[in-house]
Amino acid sequence: MTWAIREKEYSQRRACRLIGMDPKTWRYASRRPDDAAARGRLRELAGERRRFGYRRLHILLGREGMTMNHKKLFRLYREEGLSVRKRGGRKRALGTRSPMMLPDGPNQRWSLDFVSDALNNGRRFRVLTVVDDYTRECLALVADTSLSGERLGRELDRIGEHRGWPLMIVSDNGTEMTSNAILAWQQKRSVLWHYIAPGKPQQNGFVESFNGRFRDECLNEHLFRNIAHARTVIEDWRADYNAVRPHTSLNGMTPEAFAQHATKAYNNTQTLTQN
Repeated sequence: MTWAIREKEYSQRRACRLIGMDPKTWRYASRRPDDAAARGRLRELAGERRRFGYRRLHILLGREGMTMNHKKLFRLYREEGLSVRKRGGRKRALGTRSPMMLPDGPNQRWSLDFVSDALNNGRRFRVLTVVDDYTRECLALVADTSLSGERLGRELDRIGEHRGWPLMIVSDNGTEMTSNAILAWQQKRSVLWHYIAPGKPQQNGFVESFNGRFRDECLNEHLFRNIAHARTVIEDWRADYNAVRPHTSLNGMTPEAFAQHATKAYNNTQTLTQN
């Protein structure tokens, strides 16, 4: 079209007729705003949180007062080339899965697991992850080169001192979880400990899902100079996860906000029951 007008000196009407286009279509100028402010802030947020998709970025922009239709945000997200790059696939369990029953309130059930990573010098370390299955709060991320059953009991006591102890804890059959120290801890704290079936990580789905987010958004995004540096970065991520990061299964609320809402609802119910 442009070539015909410039090189052949055709009129717009004639050039449009040759390719079957209405001249009004050729002369149309888009009135769509460029949304420069939204695009800029979207790029900033995507740069800060590289593993967030457009849905979570939409929630974060909404908190800042930038409200827009999710379809428009998705268009801007694609035009800015911000799509999250997929990492390598993983094996998935086959066969049927029985759904896990949800607890009714905070502190009813915790889930535990371990995640492994390495420092810059190649030395391996492990991270104990503790999650409240109802509120999705991350109660602890304990990083160290060695985590024994005795250490696990001390960390659980540290959480319980300010939060209270749960009714049940779910974990796999690792040596730390089945040690004599943990068996003694269960009896002392009167906490029911449920071990999932061997080779069935889907039975501990809440903490497995959390571990995936933790590895994708934190461990895979940083290089750790030493164990002290790893602890600082991991604890900062935990605070952000609980207080800032929107959780899709909680309708975009943060785990801390959801926990406060649940506690308030529980107190109101107790008040009505007593009256």
